[in-house]
Amino acid sequence: MKVYYLLKTSLLSLAAHKFRSFLTILGILIGISSIVLISALGKGAQELIVQELSGLGAETLIVRPGKEPKGPSDFAQVLFSNSLKERELKAIRREGAVTGLVLAEPEVIVTGSVAYKGETFRPLIVGFSAEAMIDILKMKLSEGKPFGEKEAKERKRVAVIGWRVKKELFGNLSAVGKVIKINGKNFKVVGVLEPRGRVIFFDVDDLVLVPYTSAQAYLGATKHFQSIIVKVSSPNLVNEAKEDIEKILRNLHNIKDPEEDDFHVRTQKGLVQQVENIISYFTVFLVLVVAISLVVGGIGVMNIMLVSVTERTKEIGLRKALGAKQSDILKQFLLEAVILTTLGGILGIITGLVLALLGSWLLSKVLGIVWTFVFPLKAMLLSVIISSLVGIVFGIYPAIQASQKDPIEALRHE
Repeated sequence: MKVYYLLKTSLLSLAAHKFRSFLTILGILIGISSIVLISALGKGAQELIVQELSGLGAETLIVRPGKEPKGPSDFAQVLFSNSLKERELKAIRREGAVTGLVLAEPEVIVTGSVAYKGETFRPLIVGFSAEAMIDILKMKLSEGKPFGEKEAKERKRVAVIGWRVKKELFGNLSAVGKVIKINGKNFKVVGVLEPRGRVIFFDVDDLVLVPYTSAQAYLGATKHFQSIIVKVSSPNLVNEAKEDIEKILRNLHNIKDPEEDDFHVRTQKGLVQQVENIISYFTVFLVLVVAISLVVGGIGVMNIMLVSVTERTKEIGLRKALGAKQSDILKQFLLEAVILTTLGGILGIITGLVLALLGSWLLSKVLGIVWTFVFPLKAMLLSVIISSLVGIVFGIYPAIQASQKDPIEALRHE
C-alpha cells in the first residue's frame, strides 16, 4: 500500500470518530504542554536570576561561612555557621594580603521593624557599609550622605533608608536628620536611597542600612557575619584574590585539606553557574515527574486502539480478502497511533507556549519583576520526538493484533 493511501486511510478512520480521537490525545496533550510550560518557566527563572547576579559586578567576590552548599542540609549549615568573625575580616583587610583589594565589608542581617511618630514599617535591615553598597551596586542617594568605615568603628547609630521606607515613615517630608526607632533603638537618618527596585534578590527600596558594628551592639545581630563582600580592582584579579582569601582563612582555621573548609568563596561567574545548575536539575526533575502523565496517555492510546481493532475486525477481514498484506494492516494501525500522539504533541506544544507566555506575564505583574518569556526550542523538539515514540511504543501491540487477524474469522465477526 502506498504511503499516500496509507495516510489517507488512517486520517479518514480517525476523522470518523473525532471525539474519541480527541479524548485519546488529551493525555498526551496535557503531558507535553506541562513539559513545555515547566521548561519555559525554568529558563525564565534562570534568566531572571542571572540578571540579578550580574548586578554584583565581575570584580566582586562573596565569602560565606560553612561548606559550599550542594544540598538542602548544606544550606542550613551556611545559615548557622559562625566561621566568619572580626578576626577573619581583619586578616582579609590586611594590606597586601589579597591581590588588588579595594574593599572588604561584612554583612549581618537583622529582623525587626522601624518606626517614626506612630508610623511603622517592616523593612530589610542590614548591617553593612552604605558607602560600599552604593559603590558595589552603583546606587545613588536622593538626599543626605552615606556612612562608612568611620561610623562602623565608632558604632554610630546612623541609618541610610530606602525610598519606600522613607515614603511610609515620612511621606513627602525630608527624612535626613530625623531620628527613627529600629527595634526600639534610636537611629539618625543620614541618607535616603534613590528608587531602584530589586537588586540581587532584595528590594533596595525596602532597605535600611546601619553600620554592622551598630547592628551587633544595639540590634541583637550575631557576632559572626552572614557574608563578607570583597571587591578587587579588576575582574582579571578575581581568581587570584579568591585563592588569596582561601589561603588566609585556611591558615587562620588550621585547615590542611580543602575538603574540610568551613567557608566558601564565590565569584559572580561561580554564583551564576551554581544557580544555573540548580535550576537545570530541578527543571529536569519536574519534567521527569510530568513525564509519568505521558505513560498514562500512552496507555490510553493503547486501550483505544485495541477497542478500535475489535470494532473494525470485519473491515480488517475485508481488506485482507481484497489483497491487503499483513504488513499493510500493521502499518495502518501503527500510523493511526503515531498520528494521534504526534497531533497531541503539537497541540500540547501550542498549549504549553500559551500557558508559559501567560505565566510569564502574570509573574511579572504579581511579583513586580521582569520575568522574561524564553522560547523553549529544545523542549519543543524533544516533545515532538517523545510524542511520536509514545505512539510507536503503545501503538505497536494493537497494530500487531490487527495484522494477525484471520481474514475468514474476521469476515464472520459481527
